[in-house]
Parts: sequence; C-alpha cells; structure tokens
Amino acid sequence: MFWLPELNASLNASSGVLLVAGYLFVRRGRIRAHHWCMVSAFVFSILFLVGYVWFHFHEGVIRYKGTGWLRVVYFSILIPHTILATAIVPLAIITLMHALRGRFDRHRRIARWTLPIWLFVSVTGVTVYFMLFR
Repeated sequence: MFWLPELNASLNASSGVLLVAGYLFVRRGRIRAHHWCMVSAFVFSILFLVGYVWFHFHEGVIRYKGTGWLRVVYFSILIPHTILATAIVPLAIITLMHALRGRFDRHRRIARWTLPIWLFVSVTGVTVYFMLFR
C-alpha cells in the first residue's frame, strides 16, 4: 500500500495547480472556468483526504527519519501544515457553499483567506511527502 502516498501527493499537487488556475481564471473574468477549477480542486482534495485516512488507518504513523537541521526544517513545515490542514476543511466547504448558493460577496470575502491557506497546505503537503518518502 506504499503507492498510496505517491497518489496522495499527486492529488495534493493537482489540487494546488487547479487552485492557481482557478484564481487566474477569476482574475480574467472567466467565471465558468474558475468554477470548474475550484470544484475540481475540492474533489481532488476530498480524494486526497480519503486516501490519507485510509493509508494511515492501515499503516499507522510514519516517523521522519532525518536528523540534524533537516529534522528542524521538517517539523517547521509539518506543524503549521497540520494546523492549517485542519482549518482548511471547514473554510473550503464554507467558501464553496457560498459560491454555489450565489452569495458571491460572502464567497469573495472568505476566499481571500481560503485560497492562500489551501495553497499553503497543498504545497507543504507535497513537501512533507518528499521529505518522508523520497
């Protein structure tokens, strides 16, 4: 089952790319493309979360084996990643629900916070994967 972290990292990276594309689309007024990028990013993130929980349910905790300054770097990335990964779940759901309900003023207001946090979580998630498994 050690192929699952690779798939999860790919889903996480894909979500990050879709978030950036969706942001660029909305800045250019391409609302429909923005909509599909963001919904796809959300779906990829849900698939990641299912794979992540499945993997850790079956494999348990994976301990970082690095030492020295790399260990400090790893935990400096992992700690904020973990905290913000917990926060991004309700933020992403609320942001998406506002958009789907046509409450675009609320959507914009919360999306200003959701996007950078979600991007941070995606990028640091892939970084943690590489530090643990590569």
